[in-house]
Amino acid sequence: MRIYFAGSIRGGRDEEANYLKIITYLTNFGQVLTEHVGSGNIKKNESHNSDEHIFERDISWLKSADIMIADVTVPSLGVGYEIGFAETLNIPILCLYNPKNKKSLSAMISGNKKLIYKNYNTVEEAKLLIDKFISSI
Repeated sequence: MRIYFAGSIRGGRDEEANYLKIITYLTNFGQVLTEHVGSGNIKKNESHNSDEHIFERDISWLKSADIMIADVTVPSLGVGYEIGFAETLNIPILCLYNPKNKKSLSAMISGNKKLIYKNYNTVEEAKLLIDKFISSI
């Protein structure tokens, strides 16, 4: 299975530690195309890539993905764009949101019945939600 994990990069790295734990867990199910999203050095590592390169690479990965897991806790234009694009490709999408940060979730995510949207409070809860999502597809 090819998994596209989406999490905020330029919008803020508040959930970086959770991203890494979730990505590590996802490797049990297949290839995570976007493992770099969990890296503590992502901004430095990506700095040599042009915006056009990043866009084309990520769209290519999305087109090849079987599923998408998106952490939508930290508001991110890029993650929103990726979710919308994945939706047009009919890729099953699980959006995970940790309400502890008290940031409001966009109605474009919570109100979209085509997405599976779930709250989690701990990474262990997120893992259970991922298990349920993957077993349902």
